[in-house]
Amino acid sequence: MKTMLLAAGRGERMRPLTDHTPKPLLMAGGKPLIVWHLERLAVAGFHEIIVNHAHLGGKIEAALGDGGAWGLRITYSPEPPGALETAGGIAHALPLLGDAPFLVVNGDIWCDWDFSRALALAEKAPLAHLVMVDNPLQHAGGDFCLDGERLCYASTGIGPTLTYAGIGVYSPAFFAEVPPGAVMKLRPLLDAGIGQGLVSGEHHRGNWFDIGTPERLAELDAQLHGGAAQPGS
Repeated sequence: MKTMLLAAGRGERMRPLTDHTPKPLLMAGGKPLIVWHLERLAVAGFHEIIVNHAHLGGKIEAALGDGGAWGLRITYSPEPPGALETAGGIAHALPLLGDAPFLVVNGDIWCDWDFSRALALAEKAPLAHLVMVDNPLQHAGGDFCLDGERLCYASTGIGPTLTYAGIGVYSPAFFAEVPPGAVMKLRPLLDAGIGQGLVSGEHHRGNWFDIGTPERLAELDAQLHGGAAQPGS
């Protein structure tokens, strides 16, 4: 099973830190954010990683190389200046991702969700399966809610709203209608899939950080150095 790490964002809210350093290479707990993912993916049994990039992409390739340092094989999916947004970037990388379901992880989060779960989920061949977390203060309204394993619109009121963690298992077919080279967000595809009852999800109750501001990066760094947040904790 392949994994795509999303690393093409500009990180506007992280400026000036991201003026010279791509957001996934910002340091937390003594190592770049994206390296936490690579280490945990290797432990979970993954081997093939696709990393997309746009802003300062050359620095990402220089830092990660071919992935051999982690026992992985990294292939890069460069995007044009400004990037293609999440759905557009994944669709652009489909020739590298192949025909089987794959794992997608945002490069600018920190989470202790067990990546090996994706291997079992892929056997169910979902169109889309999202990892959801409790709503953080900066996103109190959440994104969707769960009815068992079925993802539903927040407006249904079926249950408490939850936030998409930036981790999901997807089938290539989910992105089949995205035009080549299109700049497209993920939300419209999710809304359409949820409306057809094609999207499942689960509630992760462990550690999760969305590194959207320098303050949240500093908070994660402090917790990692203090041992409050660690993979598998």
